Amino acid sequence: MSKIRWGILSTAKIAREYVIPAITASELGTVAAIASRREGVAEQTARDFGIAKAYHSYQALLDDPNIDAIYNPLPNDLHVPWSIKALQAGKHVLVEKPAGLDTADLEPLLAAAQRHPELKVMEAFMYRFHPQWQTILSLCEEIGPIHSIQGMFSYNNRDADNIRHNPAMGGGALMDIGGYPISLARLIYGAEPVRVVGLTHKLEDYTVDCVTGALMEFPTGMASFAVSTKSEAGQWTDIRGEKGAIRLSPPFNPLIDGEVVIQLWREDKNEQIIIPAANQYTAMTDAFSRAIVDQQPVPTPLTDARANMRVIDAIFASAETDGWVTIND
Repeated sequence: MSKIRWGILSTAKIAREYVIPAITASELGTVAAIASRREGVAEQTARDFGIAKAYHSYQALLDDPNIDAIYNPLPNDLHVPWSIKALQAGKHVLVEKPAGLDTADLEPLLAAAQRHPELKVMEAFMYRFHPQWQTILSLCEEIGPIHSIQGMFSYNNRDADNIRHNPAMGGGALMDIGGYPISLARLIYGAEPVRVVGLTHKLEDYTVDCVTGALMEFPTGMASFAVSTKSEAGQWTDIRGEKGAIRLSPPFNPLIDGEVVIQLWREDKNEQIIIPAANQYTAMTDAFSRAIVDQQPVPTPLTDARANMRVIDAIFASAETDGWVTIND
């Protein structure tokens, strides 16, 4: 079976540290080209990773007929326009989260995907592809029904010039990492929240939210979370059902070479379930490549990205109005 030939739009840290090595180690993919608009950077990255082609512009990479799929880790404000350009160039697209700046921004990408049904588009929420979630979803059926999910995700971004501190580029804690606990709650409940209430906090000298919290009401329970880009790093999630509870730390980016320990409580008895080490980035790119090869739907359709973004929009609206915001279908 021939491998999917990937082109990487930019030399972003997540591409260099995670996705390029993941594709290289994958069963169905190979990195064939990389592009950077900074002089000499694409060439150096190509040498570092043994990539055959380096381009000085993103469009030049898209015009390469020997590229099948594009990974788009550009700043958030460039996700939609360059993903659309990739589709217009006949490339499949794996775009970093969040796929757009808001729901309205995302709509043109959904429309472009509908115009190119032969091409695959997926938001790169890599955490869902770790095998721990197959186990957790099964455990949720055993301890359910689930009525409460709580979580925390934080790190300290000390670089004042980092794009994640730029509101025009889609910066802020909610846009950067808030999508994870939202996506997790939607996954566990298998439903969309009915309404949300949120609070955002900007620290001195910052124009984006640095600390954000939210409460989401689902048809059968609730979920709450806090995220921060200016706090001590850490992440955990706690899932509570009528017959037991699950606690996981970290839920979203466990070490690639480390085991995962799931804490399970049932009838006051604590059990540890060990999940072997796995590379969720490799699993994600192989799943995406498999959808291309087999001409099947991608595991998480772009409509899932729109549903997640709708919740983010509602949390921002709630923070502005100091009240609950209903999420309409």
